[in-house]
Amino acid sequence: MKHSPLFFLMAFFFWNCSSPNQTQSTSPTDRPNVIFILADDLGYGDLGFLGQKYIETPNIDRLAAEGMVFLNHYSGSPVCAPSRSTLLTGLHTGHTPVRGNYEVQPEGQYPMPDTLQTLSKIFQQAGYATGAFGKWGLGFIGTSGDPSNQGFDQFYGYNCQRYAHRYYPAYLWENQTQVNLPGNDWTNKVTYAPDLIQEKTLDFIEKNAKNPFFLFITIVMPHAELAAPKDEIFQKYRAKLGDETPHKAPKGGDYGPEMLIPGYQSTDYPRATFAAMVERIDRYVGEVVAKLEELGLSENTMIVFTSDNGAHFEGGADYDFFDSNGPFRGLKRDLYEGGIHVPMVVKWPGKVKAGSQSDHVSAFWDWLPTFADILGEKSPEGIDGISFLPALLGESNQAKHDHLYWEFHELGGRQAVLKDGWKLVKYQIKDSTKTSTELYHLTDDPGETKDLAEQNAVKVKELEGLILNGRIPNPVFRFLEK
Repeated sequence: MKHSPLFFLMAFFFWNCSSPNQTQSTSPTDRPNVIFILADDLGYGDLGFLGQKYIETPNIDRLAAEGMVFLNHYSGSPVCAPSRSTLLTGLHTGHTPVRGNYEVQPEGQYPMPDTLQTLSKIFQQAGYATGAFGKWGLGFIGTSGDPSNQGFDQFYGYNCQRYAHRYYPAYLWENQTQVNLPGNDWTNKVTYAPDLIQEKTLDFIEKNAKNPFFLFITIVMPHAELAAPKDEIFQKYRAKLGDETPHKAPKGGDYGPEMLIPGYQSTDYPRATFAAMVERIDRYVGEVVAKLEELGLSENTMIVFTSDNGAHFEGGADYDFFDSNGPFRGLKRDLYEGGIHVPMVVKWPGKVKAGSQSDHVSAFWDWLPTFADILGEKSPEGIDGISFLPALLGESNQAKHDHLYWEFHELGGRQAVLKDGWKLVKYQIKDSTKTSTELYHLTDDPGETKDLAEQNAVKVKELEGLILNGRIPNPVFRFLEK
């Protein structure tokens, strides 16, 4: 039986998955300020507390020491926009409206609908000031996906993730206003955009010191081109890492008359530049923590740090040298662990035990119900997320997912499902003559080195059934049906 597009649209909004369990572990009087820091393309192995040997990340390491490290946290997708969509909506990529990096010309991405509840709207409804600073990628200015239509009072940064490939852009956006950057014109490089975004981020904390606030810091680094100011951080790694092979960008990569906006520039010292970018993230984190301490907000502020997907290889990034994917196989765009298994730290003084770890299996779509639980607000019906507030508080009554599901629409289409330590990965979904099906037991083989599909046909069939039942066609882009 054929269904109309309206059927799929209605199914999307009323899809009935298992509803999240709520707990009474907090009350409105416990409501903290929340700062959610999302790095871009930062690999699991790029941080000191997770084994990084070359790059120094003392401030993030301090968060880990003073908070809880989640050892089994997953991003929403192996690429930027859909990962953010799952985070905001509580819906995995089989249900969330943005399932790929769908481009809109000349600037922006396919917009999220403004009819969905998002975690930022929940904060607004709870009386919080809300701000997003960094990279957006979920809808251009004036569309339904505009940050102002998705629960944010203030936005400053790159609206378009394609433009965010560049660290010296001609302009950024402040709400609906285009802000030209001094000395930058797509030819000259004077103003380093992430530093300006950081200034605005700290200003937001200052201005809202007496109000409850939700601050979404979507740091652009170390995504896309390798670019960092030639300051003391860069010079330290220049000396530490020694001589390097320069990265030469293709035509249109370098700033100048022939520059293409989505390209990546050349760099003489790609390893030193990458290391400097990661440590600059760490510096920004340290500045945020220092601002909270200065304003007396530390004890009533929850800080979350994670990454939107796994390590990347664009622009000359040497993931192999830095062991950026740590113990995992795969990179950005992969549904192997290296593409979606991300670092995650939560510091919440007086609530989350310092120096603790959690084995709880969680994903980006769990954040919406978790924050709703913390705020004492109601989660929307039919979402995929489960509140992991009990795990945060070290309680024993934590509900668990039956399984987790991902889909990815580029590179021939990819799907993955994780249940009880078993992970099924399918590649080349769009062409059945090329489709590969792999099965791994992550408990014994976290690096996904031993494909067990042939020996476990029953398990493969079980997990394939979860894939078939775990998604609905996207009402706008039904790529996996092509």
